[in-house]
Amino acid sequence: MFTRDRLTRRLVQLYTGLALYGASSALLVRSGLGLEPWNVLHQGLAERTGLSIGVVLTLVGAAVLLAWIPLRQRPGLGTVSNVLVIGMAMDAALVLVPDAHGLVPRMTLMLAGIVLNGAATGLYIAARFGPGPRDGLMTGLHQLTGVSIRLVRTGIELTVVATGFALGGTVGIGTLLYALAIGPLAQAFLRVFAVPAASGVSTTVASGQPRGAILRP
Repeated sequence: MFTRDRLTRRLVQLYTGLALYGASSALLVRSGLGLEPWNVLHQGLAERTGLSIGVVLTLVGAAVLLAWIPLRQRPGLGTVSNVLVIGMAMDAALVLVPDAHGLVPRMTLMLAGIVLNGAATGLYIAARFGPGPRDGLMTGLHQLTGVSIRLVRTGIELTVVATGFALGGTVGIGTLLYALAIGPLAQAFLRVFAVPAASGVSTTVASGQPRGAILRP
């Protein structure tokens, strides 16, 4: 059971995490050194359609959410907010952050984006308002097929990276470093941002591997 103060904190964490997630993705775009797997697809679609990457992110998120219906997944406040907030935050940050020139500034933006993404992931998941639409797709396919979460996630991300790259999305060292670092970073920040429940109620949110719960924009 959560008190009003804890509910307020959870809501603040939810929307702060979503906004920072969008901002972190914008930093990776401006670094030009590679994006998160789903944003490779979003960028590729943006290149082909002329829409902003944030708008594409929102549209893809909504389409993935529709796929929850046959998979019998139930969205939460965090799920719907994910679709609506991250794309807007990403587009806003892209207006404010200029392209980086030179290896050192680009590497700095890349590393800052990855770390900020890990913090945003911890904030969002620890708020406990439901998974992102792409995580629900992953768990739904796992339940439907019986294939492990690890294999389902790997298959989905390889597919979106390959498709996004073919469409013009950026794959690079940032993509690889993100894949290696986001699990440990998310695990660490989940512990930092865990919201304590009322006395006597367990709120363990960082146990086990975070990879099954990591937010995908």
